[in-house]
Amino acid sequence: MAGKNEFYWRRLHSLLGVIPVGVFLVQHLIINHFATFGEEAFNNAAGFVGNLPFVIILEFVVIYIPLLFHAVLGIYIAFTADNNPVRLSFFRNWMFTLQRITGIILLFFIAWHVWETRIQKALGAEVDFQMMSDILTNPIMLLIYIIGILSATFHLANGLWGFLVKWGITQSPRAQYISSWVMGIFFVILSIVGIRAALAFAYPQWFV
Repeated sequence: MAGKNEFYWRRLHSLLGVIPVGVFLVQHLIINHFATFGEEAFNNAAGFVGNLPFVIILEFVVIYIPLLFHAVLGIYIAFTADNNPVRLSFFRNWMFTLQRITGIILLFFIAWHVWETRIQKALGAEVDFQMMSDILTNPIMLLIYIIGILSATFHLANGLWGFLVKWGITQSPRAQYISSWVMGIFFVILSIVGIRAALAFAYPQWFV
């Protein structure tokens, strides 16, 4: 990528990270949060989404293809960007660096998560409360999932901050400062939703 082409590719990368990938992440965590209301509530919510018309086509068009593009271009950006938070030492550069680190973490975490759920479903398994409970009752897997959730929620929240800047929505320093606080709160709320869902699968007795 070079010149104007790189500018447009990065804009597309930013856009796809929000729509549809970011929207899907929020929806996915909300569906998972139904686990805090019990096995039946989660299975009903997940079943509704899983039985949508043309669900396979929707998954590829809305999730897999945009996510793959975002991931591949994200790897390029991660390994060609100038990351040096120690030398520059200010908050936004740390956020820039963490964005790249969480992106690499998510590359492996999402691949593993897809293998444990979607691929297993294609092989005949049922993606339901019991499947997730079997996975997350393992303390090591629970820790891995919590790290994955925090990486995903941070990556989205910080990516939204960058999206607003890149697309000219928050141009002034004050607007960017306010946006930092808003996205920080968004990160905390979404993280709580995701972690509560993981804990509900691992320790359903806590939510009775």
